Amino acid sequence: MNFVIFVIAMAALIWGADLLVRESERIALKFKISEFVIGATLIALGTSLPEMAASIAASAEGKSQIAIANVIGSNILNITLVLGTIFLISSKINPDRDFFAKDSTWAIVPVFIFLLMIIDGEISRFDAVLLLLLMGAYIMFLLKEARGIIAAEIEELEEELREEGGQGFNWLKTLALVTAGLLLVIIGANFTIESASDIARGFGISEWIIGIIMISLGTSLPELVVSISASIKGKVDMAIGNIIGSNMANTTIVLGAAALTSPMKLDTSAYLFDLGTMLIVTLMLVFLTANKLYNKSAGITLFIVLGLFLDHTISSMQV
Repeated sequence: MNFVIFVIAMAALIWGADLLVRESERIALKFKISEFVIGATLIALGTSLPEMAASIAASAEGKSQIAIANVIGSNILNITLVLGTIFLISSKINPDRDFFAKDSTWAIVPVFIFLLMIIDGEISRFDAVLLLLLMGAYIMFLLKEARGIIAAEIEELEEELREEGGQGFNWLKTLALVTAGLLLVIIGANFTIESASDIARGFGISEWIIGIIMISLGTSLPELVVSISASIKGKVDMAIGNIIGSNMANTTIVLGAAALTSPMKLDTSAYLFDLGTMLIVTLMLVFLTANKLYNKSAGITLFIVLGLFLDHTISSMQV
């Protein structure tokens, strides 16, 4: 039965992701803002809702390990699995945006702040407020960036929408479709998580493992499906923006909301490998954008890191 639920949930994810990407283009056109900004705000926040719901619920139930592991695992999978997949399936990646110059700080700073916060073994409510303020600063930065839209990108969007049979912008229709897309993505992800978690618990797997693999994989599915859908349509800026924005949202809003619900404790010494992996893959993201290594070799490298991470996690399950 869990397998049937998993398949149906995946279908909902794919359908919802397609709606999100298509209607996000229309919103970008309406407000004359770039696809990157749409990907890093509307889509990133929308696809991070499953992480937020899972982490808040876990924190409220006193299961801080699941809440924190979910964020760490999602950040790792977003970069290794999602970004690696984008690099492998895209025939040519030539983004308009200079991600290193404009976004590398927002990719790495939240991770360093998070690591500093958990040195004492706890994310307090004060820490939570600081994380939420950091996300506010990021959104302000993106809104300022939105004013710099390139005219050629707007013309390209207009032409594509005309080819798809678009008949102008309709607020009611667009908002309804965006809402439907987000609901399908979120509901699909939640059912995926539940079915996967039920299977995992049947094998007696620990809460940390459930959080960092099973739940984080389920909550990363929206980012994966949305980014693949955007990449297939040639919207690489939107796809990469979704990854950067999602990781930013995970480390700030998701952790912040969960810690506001209930302060979370963590034995950092027990999970140094996972924390180190999150830091390393984030540094890899900065390195790849700095050197514009948007190719299949980079994708394979990211998948190798993913393989090492999964191997270590599976090995720890057998101890």
